[in-house]
Amino acid sequence: MASLNDLRNGLVIRLNEAVYTIVDCQHVKPGKGSAFARTKIKRVTDGAVLDRTFRSNETVETVRLMDHRMQYMYRDSDILWFMDNETFEQHSLPLNLLEENLKFLKEGETVTVKMDGQLPLAVELPNFVELKIVETDPGLRGDTVSGGSKRATLETGGVVNVPLFVQNETLIKVDTRTGKYVERI
Repeated sequence: MASLNDLRNGLVIRLNEAVYTIVDCQHVKPGKGSAFARTKIKRVTDGAVLDRTFRSNETVETVRLMDHRMQYMYRDSDILWFMDNETFEQHSLPLNLLEENLKFLKEGETVTVKMDGQLPLAVELPNFVELKIVETDPGLRGDTVSGGSKRATLETGGVVNVPLFVQNETLIKVDTRTGKYVERI
């Protein structure tokens, strides 16, 4: 349990059965009345950010998340199968932990799974992944009406904008945080 004085940026807490990370914490000590902490907290499972004020008499349950390096093996309907890189145990994770980033995840990729005990809460992809383009239109010289980029479909099914010179079967680096093309490999 954490008191008002223990609250700080980066602390992981549990509120109403959900796990949050404190993104911004400001301790306020007014001239009149009791002290409080004005915080912005981010839900670990889906990234929703909330504003929350904690009073001096409140206590909060702290959570210790463990990071496990796991390799993505395959998808079976709404279940994703991963193998722990240390114990070689196989774990099934629900699809909703990766919903948005699934378009950048290919078999054999190593990810970080944030776990609360045995309960997986979130999956973090590496910042950059290398993926092959399976379909894109040929770039035409002088065709810069669209800002010099075109849409390309990746081997994972994701779609990114790439420069006109990038062709089919090209290996590219994609930033998973922004979903944007970085460079040709």
